[in-house]
Amino acid sequence: MKKYIILITVFYSIISAGQVKNKYEFVDNKINTIPSSSTNSTEDIANYIKLNFKTDDEKIRAVYYWTASNIIYDVENMFAVNFNESSRDKIERALKTRKGVCIHYAEIFNEIANKVGIECFVIEGFTKQKGFTDYISHAWCGAKIDGKWLIFDPTWGSGAIVGGKYIKKINNYYFKTDPSKIITSHMPFDYMWQFLNYPVTNQEFYNGNFAVNKSKETFDFEVEIEKYKSLSYIDQLISSADRIEKNGVKNAMIFDRLSYKRSEAERLKFNEIVNLYNDGINEFNSFVTFRNNQFKPNVSDEELKKMIDSPKTKLLKSKELLDNLGTVSQNNQANVNSLKTGVNNILSQVEDQVLFVDKYLGKSKMMRKTMFNKVTFFGVPVN
Repeated sequence: MKKYIILITVFYSIISAGQVKNKYEFVDNKINTIPSSSTNSTEDIANYIKLNFKTDDEKIRAVYYWTASNIIYDVENMFAVNFNESSRDKIERALKTRKGVCIHYAEIFNEIANKVGIECFVIEGFTKQKGFTDYISHAWCGAKIDGKWLIFDPTWGSGAIVGGKYIKKINNYYFKTDPSKIITSHMPFDYMWQFLNYPVTNQEFYNGNFAVNKSKETFDFEVEIEKYKSLSYIDQLISSADRIEKNGVKNAMIFDRLSYKRSEAERLKFNEIVNLYNDGINEFNSFVTFRNNQFKPNVSDEELKKMIDSPKTKLLKSKELLDNLGTVSQNNQANVNSLKTGVNNILSQVEDQVLFVDKYLGKSKMMRKTMFNKVTFFGVPVN
């Protein structure tokens, strides 16, 4: 089944926001002296930061300053899309080449922040500069410092592109930016990452309407983030997709991200069902082999019962999940229908063996020996 991945890359304009006076000279100077041998991995960088700084405020500054200072924006490849690059690949390549686009900055910042003990997330969305909404997606970060969620954009904080060339200059406006201020330029696809109790809709973002509207239903993003963290990855995709759709699909970037999350959740859910089905098939075939050997070597009645009940439970669960899969894309409908047929066919055969085992266990040991005949294998795993 095809996997769709949207690579998030953007950063191409001069940032108009004003600079914030730097009160972190001590931190910045200390980071400037980090040995090169301690910058080959996020683990090494995080260890250096933990060794030299005590407060979360100092640590997050160190993370921001190192990332913004040491990664050069890769103008040449800003539109290149690598659909097979994982988060780990992005981080390792950017650390090796010291180049990257927004997602590389964000991934590095996020991983170092988490490794120094600061809760942090990568945020995906789109941006507006000088009244113009960009047509390429962007990525930045949100981190919780002293009990408050703040925004960090190490890409825009590292410099700007002027005349097609990257000019490095640390911009402190994008360090610890208040969510109510950054929303005028940074719009997350998922409004949970706005960190606002009255989230801005995509239409309001386009219209430049950022006034707090308390007539809206209050959104407790703190509670929702905690719920999100407790979900499985599949359910995180689904909940995020629901919020993205609710906030209005106003451009191709939003549509692409929504489509990816929906299709990825569908793909993972189906693969989960296939894996469960395969486990059931393999266990059932093991049972068939054991029956054809006349249940030898000897096992207890409880173990024998478990040998047939376990595949039945897994196959019934796979059937339940298939029946509750919901709307399936046209590309996957044939696969789903084929698996449903396979599950129903094998379950009828499994039930025959369940009845056999129940009957077998109800007989005396002498009578049990007369009950055996050869049984063929009933299923093969799905690739």
